[in-house]
Amino acid sequence: MGNSGTDIAVELSRTASQVYLSTRRGCWVLSRVFDQGYPWDICFDTRFQNLLRNTLPTSMVTWLTEKKMNEWFDHAHYGLQPRDSTQFKEPLFNDELPSRILCGYVVVKPNVTEFTETSVNFDDGSIEENIDVVVFATGYHYSFPFLDESIIKIEDKVNLYKSVFPKNLEKPTLGVIGLIQPLGPIMSVSEMQARWITRVFKGLCKLPPQDEIQKDIELKQKILLKRFGKEHSLQLDYIEYLDELATDIGCKPNILGLLVTDPVLALKIVFGPCTPAQYRLRGPGKWPRARKQIMTTFDRIMKPTKTRVVRTQEENSLSKVYRLGALCILVLLLALDMYRN
Repeated sequence: MGNSGTDIAVELSRTASQVYLSTRRGCWVLSRVFDQGYPWDICFDTRFQNLLRNTLPTSMVTWLTEKKMNEWFDHAHYGLQPRDSTQFKEPLFNDELPSRILCGYVVVKPNVTEFTETSVNFDDGSIEENIDVVVFATGYHYSFPFLDESIIKIEDKVNLYKSVFPKNLEKPTLGVIGLIQPLGPIMSVSEMQARWITRVFKGLCKLPPQDEIQKDIELKQKILLKRFGKEHSLQLDYIEYLDELATDIGCKPNILGLLVTDPVLALKIVFGPCTPAQYRLRGPGKWPRARKQIMTTFDRIMKPTKTRVVRTQEENSLSKVYRLGALCILVLLLALDMYRN
């Protein structure tokens, strides 16, 4: 029950007399149209939200996640509630699945135990007869057949330093771009990987010794296993990973410094979406128009939808009370984050 399998099920339900969607563990289903009509990642991938998810106790994060995910519809009522809610796996985006289930065109079933010539048995004891077609949407196997296994070998995990460099190379002359599943857009992450790789190749960024590389890989694998589970070995935290590479490059935004010199921009960076322009404010690759790009993000996002202009009262910027409150919260959370690190 991933994005591809669910898309197939929804499309087939327009033609087939009945579609059954089997899932072992369940999944959070989200609409692409999220809070206030904004895209999901714009609301999810903010530094403030990310700091809360990585700072608050796991039980509280789990409760908040379930509450948010069930705002659209109660997943338990639709048979979709994830088995383990403490692991935030890649969410499923499908705007039509709940309505197809509600109308009976798609029926959610548990794990398959056996296939017969014309029927399917499920682990809850139910049997569905007269099945014509079975579609296996079981994911992908990643491999590099053109490279020796001593360089890259993928089993249930990928042994790459910072998800880029093979650990057994004598010199860092080979990097892998895009072998990741971030909780956000992959394009901006791949771009950051490319920026970092080129600087390593040029000798501007140095990799640590082999023993430190191995320790870093093992530590990251433990963290990711706890957050996302064994089946999602390529999953990673979008902002956390971008900041890690940006720190090595020297282009991570200096939020504390901006609070003094440009507090409006600092608040936008913390509470607004984490876009690639944040990593063009300073350091190598600095872009003069990065600030304007950040400040006008929402204008560009909603531009295609405003084909009919609706007159509304002019929205004020943040009130003084809100600014002061947001600033206090930001300083407190940053202090907690710095203490934790």
